[in-house]
Amino acid sequence: MHSQVYYVFLFAASKVDPLHLKYFSFAGRVIALALMHKVQVGIVFDRLFFKQLAGKSVTLEDIQAADPYLYSSCKQILEMDADFIDSDALGLTFVREVDELGHRKVVELCSGGKNLVVNSKNREKYVSLLIQNYFETSISEQVSHFAKGFGDILSNSRQQPFFFKSLELEDLDWMLHGSESTISVEDWKAHTEYNGYKETDCQISWFWEIVGRMPAEQRKILLFFWTSVKYLPVEGFRGLASRLYIYRSMETEDHLPSSHTCFYRLCFPPYSSKAVMQDRLRTITQGHIGCSFGTW
Repeated sequence: MHSQVYYVFLFAASKVDPLHLKYFSFAGRVIALALMHKVQVGIVFDRLFFKQLAGKSVTLEDIQAADPYLYSSCKQILEMDADFIDSDALGLTFVREVDELGHRKVVELCSGGKNLVVNSKNREKYVSLLIQNYFETSISEQVSHFAKGFGDILSNSRQQPFFFKSLELEDLDWMLHGSESTISVEDWKAHTEYNGYKETDCQISWFWEIVGRMPAEQRKILLFFWTSVKYLPVEGFRGLASRLYIYRSMETEDHLPSSHTCFYRLCFPPYSSKAVMQDRLRTITQGHIGCSFGTW
């Protein structure tokens, strides 16, 4: 498995689902709850979406990453020779074509747009309206419902734009995504306590030695099995809501480790050898087992 970053984009085509606006409201509530409870969910916001939530207009430079083709086309229109564009060689008017479920329709960018030819005097307005239609007007309902859901949890509808205006996008991503760094075993160990075991017991020494030799992705699966946490906060284990615990269980050594994720508690019996413990830990850190109660 490889670490993935999931970007939150909005698309006008989402309306093919009759419940799509309810989904956006629900998503807004989930994101707000994640921020409220300091839960890292492994996503980052697209800059265009973030600006709309903050009540800011989208500019040409904002769309470069989201739609490189449209960005390049708009730049060419703005930079081309005035005589060339005034000759109507491009044949542009203030409209855009929209593909809806395989059908093309023409949308006017302003009143009378079909009959308004793009020239050197109005091309900046054309580009501005085109970007506004692509990235604001066409998804305004989705943004509004996401913002309403978000506001239901963290703020009312009046305060919501000020919340996003007070943040930089990087700050929001920092809070929502979490750390991309490899999990530090020393940090992990420093934030773990024991019940029924002592730090000097051979089983505890074996455990940390085995974890220290695990590949990075296997450590992440073990952490998820133990805590249901997929993404550590940027500040590491000290950013979690609780310390972690290792409990000595009363089962025989043929039993696998178990966990109580709500309490950040990992339980295993006193295995008789490091080889036995390594075998048991290898079993629970297979992706289809260690993450079977959630989606990795």
